[in-house]
Amino acid sequence: MTLPAPASSSESTAATASDTPYAGLNPDTVLDALDAVGLRGDGRLIQLNSYENRVFQVFLEDGSVVVAKFYRPGRWSDAQILEEHAFGAELAAREIPVAAAWPLAIDINSRHAASVNLTATTLAHRTTPHGAYRFAVTQRLAGRAPELEAPGTLEWIGRFIGRMHAVGATARFKHRLTLDVPTFGTDNRDWLLAKDLIPPDALPAWREVTQTALAAVQSAFDAGPAPRSLRLHGDCHLGNVLWAADGPHFVDLDDAVNGPATQDLWMLLSGDRASMNRQLGAVLDGYEAFMDFDRHELRLIEPLRTLRMLHHSAWIARRWNDPAFPVAFPWFESPSYWAEQTTRLRQQIEAMAEPPLGGG
Repeated sequence: MTLPAPASSSESTAATASDTPYAGLNPDTVLDALDAVGLRGDGRLIQLNSYENRVFQVFLEDGSVVVAKFYRPGRWSDAQILEEHAFGAELAAREIPVAAAWPLAIDINSRHAASVNLTATTLAHRTTPHGAYRFAVTQRLAGRAPELEAPGTLEWIGRFIGRMHAVGATARFKHRLTLDVPTFGTDNRDWLLAKDLIPPDALPAWREVTQTALAAVQSAFDAGPAPRSLRLHGDCHLGNVLWAADGPHFVDLDDAVNGPATQDLWMLLSGDRASMNRQLGAVLDGYEAFMDFDRHELRLIEPLRTLRMLHHSAWIARRWNDPAFPVAFPWFESPSYWAEQTTRLRQQIEAMAEPPLGGG
């Protein structure tokens, strides 16, 4: 599962997720959409794991295989999506293995590839009787999950993230979100409270611990030098890293944001403190071969984890009317879920009070 960023300014609260955002997106619609941009399928497609968007592996008549991503209606503006695509193209041009969106032949009038008046864009539109969709196409990147216990794996991943950040540091996103405490923390907390979604028995404790946790997050961001903000992958967990013969391949730039470099590093760490210190050392050994890293930013590891936890709850809530979400998260409305979140946030408060990783 990929975890999306908070709702963008273009995504209204009232229409955060329509009741059936993908009701009309059946196999024929997917194949017709690809055919309209000159990619003719042979009839075979496989839906891949994604709650936020709908992603399909599609087999073409010429024997090649592509991945088509249909974006959730109303979530991102065209400008935000195209900015993601441009970043992917920059990375691919530097031979950083990412799934970059392909230029597609789109008719500027009828949006049908058979027309003679064509232009190239990486974002295509498709209108059906059931709704309008936007989609992009990338090559299929094959690979397996990284074997973290294998010598050199984390260092290798770190090298490629360092190269990615070296490109990301050359400019900033103008349209996409910036990872900060208000956008990823306070706004999500306030939205959840305003929607009256938390069971009354669990609400007081959750509200109190969330306020304390967010204060600790803000204190961490305010302590020391302000973290450098650069263009990031944004959701660089191991599920978005495919391991191939030539090393790691990165997929799913859907959550690319401006933010601190630490955001693309901390999700690679797991286990007890000693284990995470070893893993962090390996990642940074690779990373710093291509990109400087300010060790002061290590203080943000647990605060960023805290923001992700708060966002995850708000994300499920924002998408609850989508039929896929109650099926996938049946426990979400139960008091036990919110009690567990309260306990985890208390643990995060304790973790944020400890010395940062990287200090032994």
